[in-house]
Amino acid sequence: MTPRWLGWLVVLVALVVLFVELGFWQLGVARDKGVDKSVLAAPTKPVVPMKDLVKLGEPFPAKGSSRRVSVHGHYDAKHQLLVTGRRLHGKAGYWVITPLVVDGTGARVVILRGFVRTPKQATPPTTTGDVTVVGSLAPGESPSTGHHPPGQIGTVDLASLLNRWGGSLYNAFLFGIRETPNATAPGITRVPPPPPNPAGGLRLQNAAYALQWWLFAAFAIYIYGRMLRDDYEARAGLSDADAAGDNGDETPHDSDAASTKDTHA
Repeated sequence: MTPRWLGWLVVLVALVVLFVELGFWQLGVARDKGVDKSVLAAPTKPVVPMKDLVKLGEPFPAKGSSRRVSVHGHYDAKHQLLVTGRRLHGKAGYWVITPLVVDGTGARVVILRGFVRTPKQATPPTTTGDVTVVGSLAPGESPSTGHHPPGQIGTVDLASLLNRWGGSLYNAFLFGIRETPNATAPGITRVPPPPPNPAGGLRLQNAAYALQWWLFAAFAIYIYGRMLRDDYEARAGLSDADAAGDNGDETPHDSDAASTKDTHA
């Protein structure tokens, strides 16, 4: 390995690492788009118990967005909060979120019960008994900044709510669609679940791109090895030629010496 080929080896390693990483990136895109397709169909799937999709203490499920689920428990009205800076049908207002204590676990799940124009409209649930809520699953929102009045928050930040309420909290919240019995006062308007993001592109196409990048990496290794071998064989051929040339030069000298001896003789 000459310094020149060592330099090219460094370039090769960098290229191979780049191509492999690009391949994994495209594979990740392919998987994400596969998830997108599943999310797109989520609202049309049958309603299932929330416990089948969301496990207490685990991250939000990858294919859980917009899935319709049901959960049974009772509202914890004293911990109801308003989420500021929300709009519905072009009007500014607040989201009303109330934790539901899930039967059999004692853990809470955040229910988005609806939208109000003013805090005075945010009446607590009309029942303290058990209710069954059907809603659309959503992951928690990013943390908010700034100061908010008592009883109000900037986002549905589940980590912040867990610190505020204590106990256990599911890593998801529900856009309430209906509840049995109905515990929502007329002044609170239901918030329609957001439409799922449509999938773009084809999953198989991105998987093919990933394979293409890995083939580029393999081809770069092959080309380097081929060029290195050719260079080695060329150098070896020159060395053999030089050796043969040296042997050919010695033969005439020996003959000349022998002729000189014969002449003297």
